[in-house]
Amino acid sequence: QAIVDELFTPYRVFEESQGRTSRPDINPDYFYPKQGLHRLQKIMDEYCAGTGTNYLTNEPTLNRGLELMDVFKEDMAQVAARDRHELLRCWELRDRIWCGEAHMRHILHRKETRWPGYYYRGDFPKIDDENWKVFVNSRYDAATGEWDMSTHPCHTLVP
Repeated sequence: QAIVDELFTPYRVFEESQGRTSRPDINPDYFYPKQGLHRLQKIMDEYCAGTGTNYLTNEPTLNRGLELMDVFKEDMAQVAARDRHELLRCWELRDRIWCGEAHMRHILHRKETRWPGYYYRGDFPKIDDENWKVFVNSRYDAATGEWDMSTHPCHTLVP
């Protein structure tokens, strides 16, 4: 029953708060998944080497982005759903936030630029295949809230 209660929390958030304003799409007590997607896109674009920054980022910018992601994860307690479609979108948004955070942590872990086509680190402007032509893996420990980052060799099968 606890899992069901958690899954349907966005319904309850909407039902309990919808009467506070005359317009259901503007409410200080909740936001909709679409509004959350815009917020996530803005964080990823500005702090995680998006098109708005010409794919450029650095360590302080990534750390600030991670701080904003932590705030966003706290705010997810206020995401609301009017119907089952939006309920699905609420949980999709939660998943996208985790993926975005993992992506930021992977970029932060690599001390190099991965260009062309990926991102440019202003604090590490060179491609360093000697040290960084590797796979970066991550593991999140829910008990401690910590991320464990590791690297594994990349073997070229076809030269």
